[in-house]
Amino acid sequence: FQVTCPLFQMSVSQPLSGRGVPCLRCRGTCTGFEPHSWRKICKSCKCSQEDHSLSSDVEDDRKIGRLLSDSRYATLTARVKGGDGVRIYKRNRMIITNPIVSRKDPTFDTITYEWAPPGLTQKLAMQYMELIPKEMQPVAGTDGAYYRRRQLMRQLPLYDQDPAQCRGLAEGELKMMEDFVKKYKAEALGVGEVALPGQGGSGKEEGKPQDKSIAATKPPESTKPPESTNGALEPAPAGGPYHCESCKQVVPGDCPVVFADRAGYSRQWHPACFICCRCSQPLVDLIYFWKDGAAWCGRHYCESLWPRCAGCDELIFSEDYQQAEGMTWHKKHFACLECETLLTGKPFALDNTSLLCTTCSKSKCL
Repeated sequence: FQVTCPLFQMSVSQPLSGRGVPCLRCRGTCTGFEPHSWRKICKSCKCSQEDHSLSSDVEDDRKIGRLLSDSRYATLTARVKGGDGVRIYKRNRMIITNPIVSRKDPTFDTITYEWAPPGLTQKLAMQYMELIPKEMQPVAGTDGAYYRRRQLMRQLPLYDQDPAQCRGLAEGELKMMEDFVKKYKAEALGVGEVALPGQGGSGKEEGKPQDKSIAATKPPESTKPPESTNGALEPAPAGGPYHCESCKQVVPGDCPVVFADRAGYSRQWHPACFICCRCSQPLVDLIYFWKDGAAWCGRHYCESLWPRCAGCDELIFSEDYQQAEGMTWHKKHFACLECETLLTGKPFALDNTSLLCTTCSKSKCL
């Protein structure tokens, strides 16, 4: 049998520093995570926070709860008891229990999926899981569960939604970021819905005017016209054949697909095809941002409207920043990765995406 249960964490925990957590990329050569004062990396091995898998279930659920609160998806969150209005993600776990009948005494094999689309029957939920690559299926204790957690940190960094988590904001930029977050929650943020082709939205959204794409609050760098504009929600077609919006292949009527309400219910995607239009990575927990007729992950959606600092990884809400070779930095973060020397007006080298002074660059080559 199968049990689908919303996961509530009714405690308020403080974010952990993660000090000493081993690096999954270095595999033993790193002495353990040592937080940098402003970079989102380990001082010891220079790998990212994601490579150290620093987040916990509670922290992830609090982050997604904050993102979805004050949006049309607030029903996917729950108020934390005694948490001063804090909301937490009602993450849907799926527990599959299969009897093992090869022995005299019956035993059970239990598989826990750390996340599953809510509101589905056992059959449809399992069909959905089988349609995404096995290495990405979020089964507890597997690489798929680690992949999901890593994608939560990568695609939905907390400092893209919470100004209090930013170290790069100057005075006066706080309000700009607050307005930006409020705007994208109202006009771009979405959570995909899983259903059979033609059954998305259950007809509830027919005729409802659709939100318009978020407008950039600064002139866009490109004048290329968008692929499409958001008009009224289109009702789901009455019958097949149905096609995947991404790969254009026919979708069987008995296979689950993903719908994005901001795209209209006449469009659907294969579960493995619901990806970010920029990085082509699957959209973690089906959380997307709709812009220019396409779905984006949170990271690349934000970067399409504001530059991101290559030093601290935070968005730059200032017109005064450093640019070099297609990358941007806060001026105070335009510094050597190794010795931290400020490099404004000085010679430098870019090793892949690592900014180095000439001395450290030469040392690295020796």
